[in-house]
Amino acid sequence: MDTLSHALWGYGLFGYKRYAALALFFGAMPDLIAFGAFMLMQIIHGQWHAGPPPMESLPAWLFTTYSFGHSFVICLPIIGLVALWRKPIAFAMLAWPFHIVLDFPFHTFAYFPTPIFWPIYDLKIDGIAWSHWYVWLPNVAGLIFLFYYRRQHK
Repeated sequence: MDTLSHALWGYGLFGYKRYAALALFFGAMPDLIAFGAFMLMQIIHGQWHAGPPPMESLPAWLFTTYSFGHSFVICLPIIGLVALWRKPIAFAMLAWPFHIVLDFPFHTFAYFPTPIFWPIYDLKIDGIAWSHWYVWLPNVAGLIFLFYYRRQHK
């Protein structure tokens, strides 16, 4: 799924009570830690182009950061520890595992399958690409419905 949709789902589901900016951030964070630094480096070197970069142009560290950000094994213990300290912040952080839940059925083996149990187990699912209209359109409709619902119940 695209990073903007992840951020909006995180905000809409986990940022409506408190810590809206944090929920927005954690909704996008798994993609930001993987691709944010790479994109910044590309911009600095004048090599950035719109659209997904070819797999062969990506540095090895990007695959590690992608795995780190897209693993339940990593995110759930971190959120659990934060919950011991501040439950409202941990609630906003639930946008992170929700990002993973949205990604693993909508990424293919061809481009960043989601390693949901990394580094313990290398399970990945060959899903349906989120860019297909029959995935993307319900995603947008769901976001519209969610924000309409939040607005009506404020």
